[in-house]
Amino acid sequence: MAEIADDGGGHKKGGKKRAKKQSTKIDMTPMVDLGFLLLTFFVLTSTFSKPKSMEISFPAPPDNPKEQPEVKNGLNIILTKDHKIFYYKGQFNAPDNKEGKPATQLTETTFSSEGLHKLLLEMNSYAHDEIAKLEGKVKSKQMADSTFKRLAIEAKGDKRALTALIKTDDKATYKDVIDVVDELNVCMVGKYVIIDMSAPEYALLTEKIK
Repeated sequence: MAEIADDGGGHKKGGKKRAKKQSTKIDMTPMVDLGFLLLTFFVLTSTFSKPKSMEISFPAPPDNPKEQPEVKNGLNIILTKDHKIFYYKGQFNAPDNKEGKPATQLTETTFSSEGLHKLLLEMNSYAHDEIAKLEGKVKSKQMADSTFKRLAIEAKGDKRALTALIKTDDKATYKDVIDVVDELNVCMVGKYVIIDMSAPEYALLTEKIK
C-alpha cells in the first residue's frame, strides 16, 4: 500500500521541546486505481487509424475475350511508363476495320488541371451539371440530403454520363492508377472500370511511345 508519512516532532529554539504531532498518512491506493481506470477508459474509447480503401468496379468478362462490348460516351484512358497517359474516345477502330471508320489514334495528356481534369469535365458535363443543380436545391433547402445522394448516384449512372475505361501496360505504376481514379471521383464520374488492354491497343501504344 502506497502512503506518505509525516512524523512531525522536533525542537524549538532554546532547547524547548515542541509538542509532538501525530503522523499524517495519505493512502495513495485509490489514486493509483483511478489512474488505471482512466487509462483503460481512454484505450478502449480511442479511435485508431484505419486503413483507407477504395472501391473499384470490375466488369464481368465477355463471352468472347477478343471482342469488347461497345461503350457509349466512353473514354479509354491508357497508362504507361514515365507517368505518361494517353486516351481515345469511343470504340477502338483498327486501321483495316470493315466499317471503313477512321483508325483510332492515341492522344497524350497530363495529370494537370488543363489535361485529364479538363477532359473529364467536358465529357462528363451532363452529370456535373445535374449534380450542380441538385446541390443548389439542397442549399436552398428544397431537397433533403438523402434525396440528393440518391439522385446524384442516378445522374452519375445515366447513359448520358461518361464511362471511363482504365487500361495499363506492365510498365504503369499503381500511383498513376490511383491518381486517375481520384480524378474521376473529383469530376463526378460514377462509371469507371479497370480492364485489360487489347493486343491492337498495345501495339498502337508501343508505336506511340517509341
